Amino acid sequence: MKTKILTTVFLAAMTACAYAGPADDAINARQACMKANGGSMATYVPIMKGEAAFDAAKVKAAADAVMAACGTWAASFADTTMKGETVQTWAKPEIWSDKAGWEAANKAYMDAMTAVTAATDDATFKAAFPGLGASCGGCHDKYRTPKG
Repeated sequence: MKTKILTTVFLAAMTACAYAGPADDAINARQACMKANGGSMATYVPIMKGEAAFDAAKVKAAADAVMAACGTWAASFADTTMKGETVQTWAKPEIWSDKAGWEAANKAYMDAMTAVTAATDDATFKAAFPGLGASCGGCHDKYRTPKG
């Protein structure tokens, strides 16, 4: 139930178009979210590789940390945040020019995260996790400029 509520809140927030702070604050918030998402992989990947036992509490804690860090995700993509004042962004203009595609990519991520969080054992986790990785790649391929 909590996962469904978080998903609903996240998707509803995706339609928000305004961000109260300057572009740098929004970009920093986006980057903090991505760092939390990357940090969750320290829990997920060893389970997927069979190097760690499935632990529903750890999987949930990792997902909760991502959701906490990503609370302003949708609102941090206002049109005024395409470029930072002093902070570099790797967000491509397609985020703003292809809103429907961007929202679909975010929904795919949330659906995949929900499936990972809902896993009850090793088998259901390993069935769900590839969808999470695919959703990350689907977004990064189209909406993120490679670093470097």
